[in-house]
Amino acid sequence: MKKILIIGSCGQIGTELVLNLRSRHGDSNVYAADLHVDCPVKLSGGPYVQMDVLKKEAVRDFIISKKISEVYLLAALLSAKAEKNPAFAWELNMDGLFTILDLAKEGYIDKIFWPSSIAVFGPTTPQENTPQLTVMEPSTVYGISKQAGERWCEYYHNHYGVDVRSIRYPGLISYTSLPGGGTTDYAVDIFYQAKLGNEFSCFLADDTVLPMMYMEDAIRATLELMDVPKESVKIRSSYNLSGCSFTPKEISEEIQKHIPEFKITYAPDFRQAIADTWPGSIDDSFARSDWGWGEKYNLEMLVNVMLENIDVSMISDA
Repeated sequence: MKKILIIGSCGQIGTELVLNLRSRHGDSNVYAADLHVDCPVKLSGGPYVQMDVLKKEAVRDFIISKKISEVYLLAALLSAKAEKNPAFAWELNMDGLFTILDLAKEGYIDKIFWPSSIAVFGPTTPQENTPQLTVMEPSTVYGISKQAGERWCEYYHNHYGVDVRSIRYPGLISYTSLPGGGTTDYAVDIFYQAKLGNEFSCFLADDTVLPMMYMEDAIRATLELMDVPKESVKIRSSYNLSGCSFTPKEISEEIQKHIPEFKITYAPDFRQAIADTWPGSIDDSFARSDWGWGEKYNLEMLVNVMLENIDVSMISDA
């Protein structure tokens, strides 16, 4: 059986990926790795290693010694947090990628997944039905690092044959982990506050439309992309991916259908300027044609499943 490593496994995407990959490949064959010394309970069913992706030699030694053939590199500093520490964000988001790309170049890794983001787009990008191939002038550290990463992934594939695959994730919504510091994370926190009976203060304006996706769709897209033959992967920078687009007002109104007393106020902060540079909707026709992508969850379905499953004790204990 192949050995798989997920770096950044304790985050929003990583937790779900670990659980899904273990169900497919066996618990002992999927290694979860993160900065946390102690393994989170949710990931305790299989091997866990404390790992700092910036410690290059330790990462290399682990991957080579364990004969890891597939790496999901999720470790990154997200958009809002990256703006507060740009130098570290650039170092974390780029140096780890080079470590993994070089291991693949040297023949130690067969396949890499590295996530990009809608943050690669900027104020000059067409914001409606944003094309796969378009102007990208990101204005955030996170976006700049992701755009640079896309170029390097494509370069390593074209020049060294590295099988690296990527998706430009929209905002991701899940009930299994807490918000992680991204500009779209209001659409996760809003459910906790609604279930707790609190008024929610949104850091974006009521009419800010952004592309979003329910986590189950995002995980399915990731695994589908990693499963297809390499000949089917035509885009080696990163694929556009779309779920559904909505505003804070629209999601709050959908929540109020279930919790009529729920109230929302708006207090846009520095994250509003970030959101204003991002698309409102995404053209993901390349993903649909190349590997058969298709979303399942719309806004109504997303709200239903989040309100049904979210555990407010997670935020109460945090």
